[in-house]
Amino acid sequence: MTDSALTPDLLLHGYASGIFPMAESRDDPDIFWVDPRLRGVLPLDGLHISRSLARAMRRSSWTVRLDSDFAGVVDGCADRSDTWINAEIYMLYGDLHRSGHAHSVEIWDENQLVGGVYGVTLGAAFFGESMFSRATNASKMALAAAVDHLRQTGFVLFDTQFITPHLASLGAIEITRAAYRRHLAEALDGEGRFGSVAPGSLQDVVQRMTQTS
Repeated sequence: MTDSALTPDLLLHGYASGIFPMAESRDDPDIFWVDPRLRGVLPLDGLHISRSLARAMRRSSWTVRLDSDFAGVVDGCADRSDTWINAEIYMLYGDLHRSGHAHSVEIWDENQLVGGVYGVTLGAAFFGESMFSRATNASKMALAAAVDHLRQTGFVLFDTQFITPHLASLGAIEITRAAYRRHLAEALDGEGRFGSVAPGSLQDVVQRMTQTS
């Protein structure tokens, strides 16, 4: 399909149906739906925080924020030579954010955004779209903070879409399309409450995550 046919409501309908949109590149105006045979998910009780990452989080002076610069996070995710985020996708996720269906978890070094992850929420499902890092471990810390926040606010599914070595090292796994659809149906029956609690510090995050791992 082309970008002119896609609206925020249709985008949400796609997520609820188990598919998601992508573009071939930043400059390609066309958007297509993706329905992988194997789906990447990050079990919310299965995040792996290495000893070195936990140590870095405990020592860090960085702070965690929610939705304070959603556009900046999408900009950071698109700021690479090869990206699927074209102008239409950028605009549509901005619309979803303003309607309360897209959110960002951000890592800040004082007044500088150094890392983050953003995604779409429906029911108790979080569809992770992309993450970025401008400093060592910033994207990993953002992902850890996101998992911690989702666990605290009633979410049961973190969809990563695909698996990368980076995500696999943090505990993401692949499941079949049929298994994913079952998990999705259960999640859509629930109600996540993104932003209903403060994210806390990185020290809080690592303490909670290591206590339950």
